[in-house]
Amino acid sequence: MKIYLVEDEKDLAEIVKKYLEKEGFEVTVFLDGESAMKHVADEVDLWILDIMLPTDINGYDLIEAIKKHRPNAATIFASARDHDLDKIRGLELGSDDYIAKPYSPRELVLRVKAILKRTQKTSGTIVKYESYEINIEKRIIKSDTEVIDLTNKEFELLLFFLENKNMPFSREQILSHVWGPDYYGSDRVVDDLLRRLRNKMPKLKIETIYGFGYRLL
Repeated sequence: MKIYLVEDEKDLAEIVKKYLEKEGFEVTVFLDGESAMKHVADEVDLWILDIMLPTDINGYDLIEAIKKHRPNAATIFASARDHDLDKIRGLELGSDDYIAKPYSPRELVLRVKAILKRTQKTSGTIVKYESYEINIEKRIIKSDTEVIDLTNKEFELLLFFLENKNMPFSREQILSHVWGPDYYGSDRVVDDLLRRLRNKMPKLKIETIYGFGYRLL
């Protein structure tokens, strides 16, 4: 699998590259946003983006450009700024995970594997809900003739609800499934993600269970 790593700290980039290559990944390193921006349309399995970069183009600019060209591209944000607002903004832009510096390269490798395992799941199943036709393998959603683009996290949340229809889930359970058991950020990201999913797919009958969580009817 192909990974693009955008990291301005050259020594750290080389260490992370070696760890990932040892696990069998093909890794390309970019030391600034400008050089990475030229490749946002490339077919890549995962981007690892540092938020703060030395030039005018930062990690947020990159993910916005990546998602315009490849909406389903998997991404991880890495930054020394360990603030909930940074995490929420990154997740709103479509990031799959956030890791704060300094981090262990081994931890990053585990997160990379977990994300790729989730995003690379394949199935030939086509699920129908209301007027939506959901191709699980291709991650394509159609409503009549309209194609609906979801980020990876939005699609994973949708799939989680479809696989567990009529079952109530707390925000903590949704966090654990969609972001993984090692995510320790605010559960506000669940509400933000759900709001975006509802906006894109208004026919979803997602019930809010006040004081607990949500379920799909």
